[in-house]
Amino acid sequence: MPNVTNLYGPTRSPVIASRGVVATSHPLAVQAGIEILRRGGNAVDAALATAITLTVVEPTSNGIGGDAFALVWDGQRLYGLNGSGRAPQVLTLDTVKALGHDTMPAHGWLPVTVPGAPAAWRDLHKRFGALRFEELFEPAILYAERGHPVAPIVAQYWGYAVQVYAQLTSPEFAGWPKTFTLNGRAPDAGEIWASPDHARTLRRLAQSYCDDFYQGELAQKIVRFAQETGGFLREHDLQGHTSTWVEPIKASYRGYDVWEIPPNGQGLIALLALNILEGFELAQHPRDSAESFHLQIESLKLAFADGLRYIADPEFVPVPTEKLLSKAYAAKRRALITDKALDAVPGDPYAGGTVYLCTADADGMMVSFIQSNYIGFGSGIVIPGTGIALQNRGACFSLDPEHPNCLAPGKRPYHTIIPGFLTKGGKAVGPFGVMGGFMQPQGHIQVIVNTVDYQMNPQASLDAPRWQWLKAKEIEIESDADPKIIEGLRAMGHDVKLAEPGGRFGRGQIIWKLLSGAYIAGSDKRADGYAAGI
Repeated sequence: MPNVTNLYGPTRSPVIASRGVVATSHPLAVQAGIEILRRGGNAVDAALATAITLTVVEPTSNGIGGDAFALVWDGQRLYGLNGSGRAPQVLTLDTVKALGHDTMPAHGWLPVTVPGAPAAWRDLHKRFGALRFEELFEPAILYAERGHPVAPIVAQYWGYAVQVYAQLTSPEFAGWPKTFTLNGRAPDAGEIWASPDHARTLRRLAQSYCDDFYQGELAQKIVRFAQETGGFLREHDLQGHTSTWVEPIKASYRGYDVWEIPPNGQGLIALLALNILEGFELAQHPRDSAESFHLQIESLKLAFADGLRYIADPEFVPVPTEKLLSKAYAAKRRALITDKALDAVPGDPYAGGTVYLCTADADGMMVSFIQSNYIGFGSGIVIPGTGIALQNRGACFSLDPEHPNCLAPGKRPYHTIIPGFLTKGGKAVGPFGVMGGFMQPQGHIQVIVNTVDYQMNPQASLDAPRWQWLKAKEIEIESDADPKIIEGLRAMGHDVKLAEPGGRFGRGQIIWKLLSGAYIAGSDKRADGYAAGI
């Protein structure tokens, strides 16, 4: 456990419990996970029940038609699961360009990849689950059938989404307003929302161990609708989908090991940035200082330049992960940082709209889990009669034939969702994550810096003002940050924009294990949820 100096922090107090913890962005999903722990389920069972419930209560960020990734500490070692889907076999670069696109669109059938979340739920349960699979679906089915009151921040994002998706009027989008609006409007905060189609689909998934999604009636409905409306998914795409068990990658940072899922995910970027940062005596600068923010931002910019250049599906293109993560390469990149903002470009390592949750149980098992449809509700395509909103992960493909991340049939795109995990001396400290597209690796390094360099407890670490790099020298900072930080960064050449605190800066959760064996946890103020323990 990091040596936090104040367990009770300058903001809300963290949660401390010994028999289990669940933390995520929606209160009802937290309670679903806690209920499973009370029934005798383990941390994986709790994580799955929480994730499945989130598809119902927070459809603005995730769904059955999305992807998922997980890191699981079983008490002895860490396992990684890549649950991302692949591009349809009939979708080619020439097809997209023939339709007049220079970049991948965000909506419609073109960015739809095979959803990997249901298979990820099944595969995690098959390897680690303790309770019956169907039991994990019960809370979600209850909320989908009987309805639940919409949470305030979810309602806010739902309102934004209605404005966006109302502009999508071709036939493939007809199911979205029928499924996710009340006569064309978003539900208000506190208004009861039910989704009987979603409930029926969850029952089929529970009873079939999710096989129905890939080779049963649900699969047939997906393929039929694709064929009727110009989509590209076919039976062999769904039948051929597999999750991938992977070896997590790590970077050492001031005596700790920070772990991420390897590419095609962007967790590599967080590790690259931490490798660069480790060479600076960051703690000699106050946490809320322009100097500290500057070093973090510059390290992140260099890491992003490399990540956006090299991250791709390693089954198609080798990713130089080991070379990128070498301390020698970090030193070369670190040498580029001065007291002025820079325009980052990739180095040469060969030379010399998401939900996050974490759980823990009384036996020491811990889970870092993330799932998403990407950019709100995803592609805007809903399969009639199912409640399934399909993701738009293919929007992250490049259309440059020379780029490692260029679209190809059966390829996984660069992926933004990344679960994180922290260990020290081979022992688990705990899971952490910050959702929010390209904000995610930026959030990861900020909560690790807050924890390790500034000894902040999980809740304080999550609630502290954040920054995010946008492009070139342009950054955003939450408006509740100290004005002296903003003034100092501008003097260093940063183009600083202020933004209201909120989800655009990510929404995270953390669970750390205390030396006593108990857990201390926090959940982001930027979301509706919380952490709870038993």
